[in-house]
Amino acid sequence: MEQVTPSQLDTVAGIRRIDVREPNEFNGPLGHLPGAELVPLGTVPLRCGEWNPEEPVLLICRSGGRSGQAAAFLKSRGFVRPINLAGGMLAVEQAGLPVEGKNG
Repeated sequence: MEQVTPSQLDTVAGIRRIDVREPNEFNGPLGHLPGAELVPLGTVPLRCGEWNPEEPVLLICRSGGRSGQAAAFLKSRGFVRPINLAGGMLAVEQAGLPVEGKNG
């Protein structure tokens, strides 16, 4: 599975960002990446039909586990380039990168 670290986010600038956490996490203590769409993991199978499988998509969660599951699921559905954010939002926070919606 393809992965990027927070320091590599600029290499995937401009691609769709899907955050698979729950709403209280999306706007919680870690916030979310600018431009990220909230699609909780349980809803990915329903929502992914709205996305172009030919376009790359970056999957994001708290630590990289749920986003890894989502990336594997999308790959199994024929998505050509699902990308997991290694370390998730915890790694983004450690790297000191800008986030939105930080609350708590």
